[in-house]
Order: sequence, then structure tokens, then C-alpha cells
Amino acid sequence: MSPPDSFIKAHLADTLTQVELLLDYKRIHHGKVRDTFEINNKRILITTDRQSAFDRILADIPFKGQVLNQISEFWFEKTSDIVPNHMIAAPDPNVMIVKKAKVFPVEVIVRGYLTGSTSTSAWVNYSNGVRDFCGVMLPEGMKKNEKFDKAIITPTTKEEDHDRSISPKEIVEQGFVAEEKWKKIEEYAIKVFERGSEIAAENGFILVDTKFEFGEDADGNIMLVDEVLTPDSSRYWRKDTYEEKMSKGEEPDSFDKEFLRLWFTQNCNPYDDKILPKAPDELRIELSKRYIEAYENLTGNYFSPALGSPTPLARIQKNIRTYLEDEGEI
Repeated sequence: MSPPDSFIKAHLADTLTQVELLLDYKRIHHGKVRDTFEINNKRILITTDRQSAFDRILADIPFKGQVLNQISEFWFEKTSDIVPNHMIAAPDPNVMIVKKAKVFPVEVIVRGYLTGSTSTSAWVNYSNGVRDFCGVMLPEGMKKNEKFDKAIITPTTKEEDHDRSISPKEIVEQGFVAEEKWKKIEEYAIKVFERGSEIAAENGFILVDTKFEFGEDADGNIMLVDEVLTPDSSRYWRKDTYEEKMSKGEEPDSFDKEFLRLWFTQNCNPYDDKILPKAPDELRIELSKRYIEAYENLTGNYFSPALGSPTPLARIQKNIRTYLEDEGEI
């Protein structure tokens, strides 16, 4: 069984937020959720419990990092026959050892439904009259949250200030990705999305949309990198209530962090306030439960949380060292 509220509450102070490894690893990236280190010709991705939105860290959520890392591990294994990926091993629930890759500077957004609320989302553009969206001609007369006849790809750039929508033609013309490689990336992205949709549907979910990242190794081989089909990079709806919600003009039941965003927008200005209020414990517990529920429903596995010894970071350090010693890396 998944852990009860009382268990999550007892471990609210045991979250993984700061990562400083004792061995001689080179930190190459400190992201909102992941920290990346390098040793020899491999990279170490550590998924923390940090929760981000509005381009800020809002809270720390117990066991979130373990859930995200293990969901990615599940999907990398389920899609490895479609496209190579960067995963080598997962020696700890929060850790993935991966191959080095040169990451392409575009995010590959695959959408199965007309939805979204950001400036780069399909619905916002559609409701503003856009029909040629990232090189895809959208049909007239669609409703919000309606399914496309087939999944579409609407890429965005990866820029410091603000991601922007871009068409495949512009990707090639502006030198982001060579044409033959982009065509292969599109093929991989659609196939992985279709596989994810099939498995999600079997487990009671609709895979609505997702973000993929691709890279290439030193020999130019394309592979799937970063995270894949997690609740952070994807939107999932409950399959059994979708039709009813659509018929009533209501928003589908979803698994995401929207309720956390709403709490902050109701209690502060998360874009402009320098200091944000602390997320209530009950909110953190609820989000932890949602991540765990998503993991269990998507994978069909029970979530068994790994605890610290004496801290989560100490456990992670020990497991990474053991793996690297066994592989002769140190």
C-alpha cells in the first residue's frame, strides 16, 4: 500500500532540497528540480524534492524526487525499443546515471488535446484566433480540451528569458537542428507519445500533452534525454470522467500542481513578491499524495519510499559511491 498521510507528515522535514556530494564530482547544472554532476564520461542526475512554478521554487514535497525519477525510469524502459535513451542505471530512487549527450536547443511539445493556459499553449493561441500554430493548421470550430484527430508537435525554443513557439521550418532555417535530424526527432516523439498514451489509457489516464528533450552522443546518435512522461513534464487527465466533464463544460480531472499554483496566487503575487509565504503542511502532504498516486496508477507498482540514513543525501551518496565502485569508476 502507498504510505498514509501520517507517514508523509512524519517525514515533512526529511526532504531533499540541497545537493552537495562529497566525492570529486563536477557539478555542471543546478536546475529548479534536478542537479547534474559529471564523472568520467557519465552524468549523475539527482532529482530533488523541490517544487517549482512561476519560475521559482515554491516548496519542498516529500518523496517527489523519488517518484519523478522512478516514473522516468519506467518510461525509459517502456520506450527503449522505439528510441535510444540516456539512462544507464538508477542506483538510488532519486538518482539516475546517464550517458553524456549534447542536448538539442528546442523542447519538443507533443499535444493530443487543445488545452493549456500559458502564452505558448495551443488553447490560448487558438482562442486568440491563431490557426497556423507552429506550422500546424488547426481546424475551425474546436472546443477547449477537445481531442485532436492526431497528435501534433508544437516546439518551443529553450531561452533564458522566455521560451517561444517555433515551427519546424524555422528550427531548420535558424540552425537549431539539421533537417534530417529534426525529422527523426519528430518521428521518435510521436511514437513515444503514442506508446505513452496506450499505457496511460490502460491504467485509467489520458496523456494530454508532454515535453520531450532529445540529444545526441559523440557519434551523432539521437537519444531521448532528461525526464520522460512524468507529471512535471506532462499533463494527465482521468479517463473515466473526461466525457462527463466535457459534456458539462467543466475542466477535466487532472493530476498536476495547479492547486498549488492557485494557493500561491490567492495568497501572494508569486511573480513579483520577493519573499513568498510558506506552503502549508497540508498542501505539501496533498501534493505528495498526488505524485505517489500518479506513480502507482501509471506504473502499476506500489510506491515504497526510501528513507535517509541518517539523511536522504547520506543515502544517495552511499548508493552512488557503491555503484561507481562496482563499475570501476572510482
